[in-house]
This record gives sequence, structure tokens and C-alpha cells, in this order.
Amino acid sequence: MMKQETIAAYAVHCLTASGIVPAALAMMEIASPYCDPRIVFLWLLLATLIDAIDGPLARRFHVKRYASSLDGRTVDDLLDYLTFAFIPLLLIWRMDWMPAGLGWTVVFAMSASLFGFAHTDAKDEANGFFRGFPSYWNAYALYAGIMSAMVSPWLTAVTLWGLSVLTVSPVWMIYPNLTPKPWKMSVMVGAVLWAIAMLVMLWQFPQPPAAWVAVSLVYPAYYVALSWHLRQAC
Repeated sequence: MMKQETIAAYAVHCLTASGIVPAALAMMEIASPYCDPRIVFLWLLLATLIDAIDGPLARRFHVKRYASSLDGRTVDDLLDYLTFAFIPLLLIWRMDWMPAGLGWTVVFAMSASLFGFAHTDAKDEANGFFRGFPSYWNAYALYAGIMSAMVSPWLTAVTLWGLSVLTVSPVWMIYPNLTPKPWKMSVMVGAVLWAIAMLVMLWQFPQPPAAWVAVSLVYPAYYVALSWHLRQAC
């Protein structure tokens, strides 16, 4: 009979793998004739919630010790690439949020994320950092739709290309779940408030009030500034 610890550890693996369900449903919506990007974003949000809780649970239930026959990191990385990079970038292409004839250039971001995930220093878990822009394309895609509708698809293109370069650059961004204790609460609470702000924008997507969009950018600005500050302290 399997020990309780082993059952719990494999249950965490199953939770991680369950992220494939919202990923598949998001892809089905993208492939539909009348794709509603808001539905895609909601499925991606569910995938993000699963990703946010499986790491702490894996450490809590000692998955590497009690369920070592499966490499949870591999499963997590595969799903992260799908839901944080490939699917949201494909959505940008599908919805024509890039300038005419340039939608295909999202493959640069897809490729950059592939190299970013595969880099041997992709995660500095000892200090709590990601190397490069951490492929938050799921959040970026929401802003891409707004920028294309309210400003210009060229703004989407320029920012996407810039973030693609940063993805493979030696810059360091906070790993939220591993943020040092004095700052972790602000990062985690801020992330929740940011998610709520994006849900509010989704309600009036793709043209929410400009003031609300500006407010929603406070947290990303704080995240970048704190990442720089903490990295300098290392």
C-alpha cells in the first residue's frame, strides 16, 4: 500500500498536469471561427492559478522525495511554455493585434521564450530570480489587445520585439514565490490586485478606461523596480 506522503506527492504532480485542461480549452477558443479573446484570457488565468499554487505545494509535500519517478519541473516547464508564451502569443497573431503583414513575427517571441526556458540559468532559486523577461506573455497579450485598439498595432509590435530581446538578455526579475520575506507580501498581494485590475479591464476589453489601464501598470513598474533593487543587493 502506498504511503500517505507518496499519495500526496503524486497528487501534486496531477495538479500540475491539470493545467493542460485550460490550455487545451484556450486553444480550442483560438481555433474557433469567432474567437473571443476574453474567454482565452479566462482559461489562461485558470492555468496561471494552478501554476501559482503547485510550486509551494510541491515543496510542502516533498515531491522530489516521495514522487521522484516523475520530474515535476519538466511538466511545469512544458505547461508554462504553453500557457505563458505559446498560446497568448498565438492569440496576438490570431486577433491581428500586430501591424498588417507582421503577425508572424510573434515567432521571435516564441523562440526567445524557448531559449529562455532552456537556459541553464533560467531560474536562480537560491536568490529568487528569473533570468530575462520571465515570459509573462499571458499578461502582455491583454495589454497588446488594448494597445492595438486604443493606440496602434505598432505599439504592440515594438513592445513585443523589445520584450523578446529582454527574454534572452542577462537581466534578472523576481521569482514571486521565492521573494525574500521582507518583500514577499507586497509582491504577492500586488500580484493579486494586479490580476483583479486586469479582470476589470477584461470586462470592457479592448477599450477600458485609460485611467484604469494606467493604474494597472503600477504593479508591473513596482515589480521591475524591486527586481532591480534586490538584484543589486545580491
